[in-house]
Amino acid sequence: MHHHPKSPPFTPSSTATITLSKDNSKCTPYIILASFFFSLLFSLSLLSTSTSASQSLLTIRRDPSLFPNRPVSLTKIPYGPTPPSIAYLISGSAGDSARIIRLLLATYHPRNHYLLHLDLSAPQTERDRLAVTIHSVPIFRAAQNVDVIGKANYAYQRGSSTVTSTLHSASILLRLSSKWDWFISLSAGDYPLVTQDDLLHILSYLPKNLNFVNHSSYIGWKESKRLKPIIVDTGHYLLEKDEIFYVTQKRVLPNSFRLFSGMSFAMLTRSFIEFCILGTDNFPRTLLMYLANMPYSFTNYFPTILCNSKFKSTVINHNLQYVAFNMSSSKKQLSSHDLAEFNAMIQSGDAFATQFKFDDPVLDHIDRKILKRKPGRVVQGGWCLGIPANDTCSVWGDADILRPGKGAKRLERRIVKLLSGDTFRSLQCLDR
Repeated sequence: MHHHPKSPPFTPSSTATITLSKDNSKCTPYIILASFFFSLLFSLSLLSTSTSASQSLLTIRRDPSLFPNRPVSLTKIPYGPTPPSIAYLISGSAGDSARIIRLLLATYHPRNHYLLHLDLSAPQTERDRLAVTIHSVPIFRAAQNVDVIGKANYAYQRGSSTVTSTLHSASILLRLSSKWDWFISLSAGDYPLVTQDDLLHILSYLPKNLNFVNHSSYIGWKESKRLKPIIVDTGHYLLEKDEIFYVTQKRVLPNSFRLFSGMSFAMLTRSFIEFCILGTDNFPRTLLMYLANMPYSFTNYFPTILCNSKFKSTVINHNLQYVAFNMSSSKKQLSSHDLAEFNAMIQSGDAFATQFKFDDPVLDHIDRKILKRKPGRVVQGGWCLGIPANDTCSVWGDADILRPGKGAKRLERRIVKLLSGDTFRSLQCLDR
């Protein structure tokens, strides 16, 4: 944390001396009293100006090195609602450090907070290198909004350890920052399709109680394959990586609440995350125990809580993520089929996409065409005021100023469609 000295209180350099004639002796008390109040008001006005200026600089200039010889305007100009803040969890496994850093750079904004997690399958040396790399980036070091989990754990996709790992990370983010509005968990295979200025701009006009989660109460084949089988998730108690294993017994489905399934990716509100973690209601804890030995429990946990609680009316049945099954290519240049799929992905209006492989050329295409991001740099936003020939984001402006682009229009169309009257309620927590 950087500390800035407060401006010293105003102190007059000399004391005024008043000389009165005997003829005006009767007015002396009034003149002295008036002079005293005038001097007091003048001093307080200067002190107030000095103090407010100091406080304004403390708010804007989080690190003076980001403002070399540049005057800071103290006048606030109204430019729309205050942008929200997003808490990102970016997770990976052994060998994913480079992918995590690239994803961090592609989603970075000073208003957000980021927590990076390499699970226990990655060696401690890789985790240490990741922390050192993050600390070496001036922007991250100055904003102090990127953290790395030092004591990691396993997170198996087929077990409940993914749920507990996500809840643990979310609880850390609750302690690290009291200002974020939405929680998004990204894996190393995810990537943004819009800039953060685009995303924050659209979210600034939405109620902060909306949860974007794919969900369905339809069970079908999942009953025998994912809901009734019982597994042992070794990620809860082993330090060495070991596969989960199935037991011969089967479980019964609950009758006190309805199970919902969805996808692992979701965009959740802070109030809902607090509901799951702080224990104000017993249902999240009960469900966590029920799902402890269930395969793929992470796809059931958040949708089931949302649709069986007071948050039912806040659910939007879409997570704003595009599943790019056919987008991964081993070639350096995208084929015509890849380009057609790429255009369909972008025009979907989703904010993120998933299923990308390491160093996928599609990511380079997104960086060039959509994010306008150079290798090793963050995505430029309204807060970047540096010289274009150098690193534009080496000098900061006001992080509340956004410069949305075409991605904001695409995302706006997607959300307007999701919130339309015939779509929003008809797809919300259906009990089929």
